Amino acid sequence: MSTRFATLAALAIALLASAGSSACLAQTGKGNDNLAGAWQGKVQFTTGAFADTKDLEFMYAFNPGGSMTESSNYDAAPPVPPAYGVWKKVGARNYEAKYHFYQSKAVSSADELVKGGGWAPDGYGTLLQKITLSADGNSFESRITLELFNKDGKAMPGGGEATASGKRIRF
Repeated sequence: MSTRFATLAALAIALLASAGSSACLAQTGKGNDNLAGAWQGKVQFTTGAFADTKDLEFMYAFNPGGSMTESSNYDAAPPVPPAYGVWKKVGARNYEAKYHFYQSKAVSSADELVKGGGWAPDGYGTLLQKITLSADGNSFESRITLELFNKDGKAMPGGGEATASGKRIRF
């Protein structure tokens, strides 16, 4: 019986220890000058192929250590995976993020989609974002530059410039 109690006690301690470390990671970004955390933002391109899109939103996850993921409310038109990249601090409350996404070839009909075997790759995009974090660390303003490339890695028209703002996601 004492072996069983010791095993249960060890399990309980392990669970509490792992819950504590998860809580610490979830609270990343509480300081006034830390970009790490989850964000929701609005983006408005002023030039390029996306300039007419007025309701573009990005969801960001800036991870401790400098990796990041971004997804938009247009990731399904045509379907594309989220963007992946890196971020770094470049000054007091100033950051840069660089991330890439793959593009899928748009189809003109469902028949073309079926006969083609699904969504074919059609190049990629690179975004460079210069971010200024607010004094309280709960919002940001930024400028974005988008470059587009074909399947062979050659630059394509349609990139552009954008402004963005974001708010930290909190409980």
